[in-house]
This record gives sequence, structure tokens and C-alpha cells, in this order.
Amino acid sequence: MSDDVNAAREALKEIPLFAGIDPAAAGIVRLGGLTNLVFRVDHGGDAYCLRIPGEGTEEYIDRKTEAQMAAAAARAGVSPEVLFSDGASGLMVTRYLDGFETMSPELFRSRQGAPARAAEAFRQLHTSGETFDFQFELLGMIDDYLKVLGTRDVEFPEGYHDVLKDSEGVREALNAHPVERVACHCDPLCENFLDDGARMWIVDWEYSGMNDPLWDLGDLSVEGEFTAEQDAEMINAYFGGAPGDADYGRVIIHKAMCDLLWTLWGLIQHANNNPVDDFWAYSTGRFERCKALMASPGFGDHVRAVRKGT
Repeated sequence: MSDDVNAAREALKEIPLFAGIDPAAAGIVRLGGLTNLVFRVDHGGDAYCLRIPGEGTEEYIDRKTEAQMAAAAARAGVSPEVLFSDGASGLMVTRYLDGFETMSPELFRSRQGAPARAAEAFRQLHTSGETFDFQFELLGMIDDYLKVLGTRDVEFPEGYHDVLKDSEGVREALNAHPVERVACHCDPLCENFLDDGARMWIVDWEYSGMNDPLWDLGDLSVEGEFTAEQDAEMINAYFGGAPGDADYGRVIIHKAMCDLLWTLWGLIQHANNNPVDDFWAYSTGRFERCKALMASPGFGDHVRAVRKGT
């Protein structure tokens, strides 16, 4: 039996939902997860999803706030019901959704209508009226990540701080016409979407908060490596038609800004020796993509449209 499954069996002993059962009798299968341990747990004819937080994540994730946001997302009808959460340990149990497939960039390309279904899930969340306890502030999160990295011996991709300084004009354009902040996922990895061909659910609320809703669209486009056609499908489904130049520009701007932010997240994983992926390659790849987009011929037009607000 793997150490991961042993850890899951030990975790079950700490959860009142599983009081009185023999953990050895539960069926446990390791699922995905970049920083956490995630499992399917089968017992008594029911299926559950168990999440054990990754080592070191307490430095930059408030688990109590995350639990509140996961419950709010479930009330909004876009995420599975939260059955147990512990703000101290970070343990969480939700209902397991049978019949739904974990998405990937490849599945977003091959499953007909997938970008539109993701847009519909976003719109349902963004218009739900639910509120999250965390304010997703790009500059604040960059500063927080830089503080964490300041305690590590880690190298930055060459030119990162220059691009960060160059992004000040982008942030000024976004702030010229502030939009209403709504409940957002904020970290829409493809793998955080579950799809059955008819609807999508969204999971993993660690980084969620009140934010510009178009961050979610821009970030998913980046994570899914969307083509122009996929972008159009997602954006048109979200708006119910083609958006104005300012709204479209905000989506494009957020593509660059999410890569700027998640570059730092990857560096933290690299500094923590997270073995799940090559996080140095992840970070440098993110940064190069951000730099290329900001230097592309049409990027300045998007910034001007956002600043103008039309």
C-alpha cells in the first residue's frame, strides 16, 4: 500500500463523517493534484472526495477562508457539496461526482462545446450573488508571493522584475474604470473542471475570491491553451454575443497578468522542492508567455481600449 493511501486512511480517523468505520475497509484511489493529495473514497455505497493539504501550503492559503468559499460555490450550484472542512488542518471532504470527467487542455479541444459550458459555469458563479471572504488583489498577491520567496534561496527568470515594472501601465488601465467585483474562482486550471458533456462543475477554491469576473475567462484561456476559436466560443457564450472592445481587452490583459502572478507561485513550488512537476520549467514558461503577449503588436490596443472604457 502506498504512503499516500496510508495518509488518507489516517486522515479518515480525524473526520467525524467517517466515525465508526474501519478505514481499512474503505476503497481509496489517489486522484490528481499539484500541491495537495486528493482521493476518491468509497464506503457504504457512497463516494466522497477527500483532500489533504500539501506541505507548506499554509504559508499562502487560508484554509478557513477557503472552506467558506467552497461552501458558497456549492450554494451557487457550480461546485459539489462540502460535507466536512477543518480550517485548522485543511482537511476537506466533498461529494464525489460520478459520471463526470476531469478536464484537460486536450479535452477542452476535443469535447464539443466545452469552452461554452465552462463559460456558463462561470456566469452562474459570477451572477449568483454569493460573496467570498477573500479579496483577490493582483498586486497584493504578487507582494505576498515575493515575501515568501524572500525567505527562500531561489532564482527569478531573467527580466522578471523589469516586466513587473512594465505591467504598471496595464494595471493603471484596469483601474481607470473599476468593475464590480464578484465571486470568482481565480485559478481555473483545466483540471479544476468536471464535465459530462452537458454541464460543468468547478472544484478547488484555494485561490478564489472577489475579483474582476473576466480574470476567470482570461486565466482559463491561458491554462487551456485556447485557440482563437475556443476563445470566441467561451467569450461569446459568457456575454451572449460578441463583447465590446473594453471587455474583450480585459480578457486579453488578464491573460498576461495571470502568467505574471503564477510565475511566482511556480517559483514557490520550485523552492519547496514540490516533486509533482518541474516547477522551474513551469515558471519560466509562464514568464516567457507573459512577456511575449505584452510585446505582441495588438496588446497596446487592448490596453488603450480598457483605459478608455469602450
